[in-house]
Amino acid sequence: MSCSYRYIMRLLVWPLLFITVAMAGVIWLTQSLRFVDLILNRGLPAHTFFYLAILILPMVMSILLPVAMFIAVIFTYSKMTMDSELIVLRACGMSQGTLARPAISMAVLVALICYAVNLYFMPLAYREFKDLQFSIRNDYSSVLLQEGTFNNVVEGVTVYVRERKSDGELLGILVHDERIPDKPVTMMAERGALVHTPNGPRVVMANGNRQAIEKGREQQLSILYFDQYTLDFDTATQSGGVRWREARERYLDELFWPGETADDIRARASLRAEGHQRLSSPLLTLAFTLIALAALLAGEFNRRGQVRRVLWATGAVATVQVAYLGAFNLSSTMPAAILMVYVIPLVAAACGLYVLLHHPVRRAAGDILARV
Repeated sequence: MSCSYRYIMRLLVWPLLFITVAMAGVIWLTQSLRFVDLILNRGLPAHTFFYLAILILPMVMSILLPVAMFIAVIFTYSKMTMDSELIVLRACGMSQGTLARPAISMAVLVALICYAVNLYFMPLAYREFKDLQFSIRNDYSSVLLQEGTFNNVVEGVTVYVRERKSDGELLGILVHDERIPDKPVTMMAERGALVHTPNGPRVVMANGNRQAIEKGREQQLSILYFDQYTLDFDTATQSGGVRWREARERYLDELFWPGETADDIRARASLRAEGHQRLSSPLLTLAFTLIALAALLAGEFNRRGQVRRVLWATGAVATVQVAYLGAFNLSSTMPAAILMVYVIPLVAAACGLYVLLHHPVRRAAGDILARV
């Protein structure tokens, strides 16, 4: 490993890390704002909020890393050009392939990281994310019934709890039920508990009263005192059922060979398309890197700037990305289009490699005259 190889690798690492962290931070912030409601209105602990927010990071890393690699290559080689470092290295006899080798090696490493994220870390994190989200939505005792606040458990039912003990006992319960608009009911109880049944969550109250008013010509108040009363929320929760796994939650074998349930059979095409997308998307890292190298190292050399080359490379990358996403979306409904998710990045990479190796650098006429 030559000194120049290690030098260019060091120049590539720091921009790649900085760009990845910056882009991931922006996306993480925008995505995590969806969970603020769980803290403000449903009393979700702060550590659970941050855990949920961290679990969404692997879902965006496979998209961010190819783009971050492209930007890092553009930045590093443009800076080396403006600092005349590439001129010195070429004068030492280094070919374009040798100059491009550190970036290609870095791209291969990033592609392997993308494979690790796609095949293991992303389904692992997203499965944990969906399981935790499912648990939060169905765990009324820890999320919805917060002490000292009016909790809108379901539409038309408001529950107030003065105190909730560590063993689950509820003290000072007030319930207002207006699911039947003409017959609103208010219940008060000294204590109670939330229990989960196969038919959904229920609140069992003890030592209280039930007050009801029937609206009509004569609105009469009826009070019923009870030793024990059960309030049924009548919700369609699935706390005791088996949740169907989405495509992002599944590992590669579960995508290519799904189960025989009705949902699996109906979504079989989209599941297999997701599997091929995980195998093909890391190839975009190589394609984007070779496009950037072809734009900056091949063809005419001009120290005045390479804005046109950068714009050309950006446009080419955007075109490849749009074409790839279009092929992926089409493959969900047309299985014959699955081949395109492999062809598009491979053809882009081949074109970039061809331009890089078969178009030697040439000096601009103005730059040559400036040296005469």
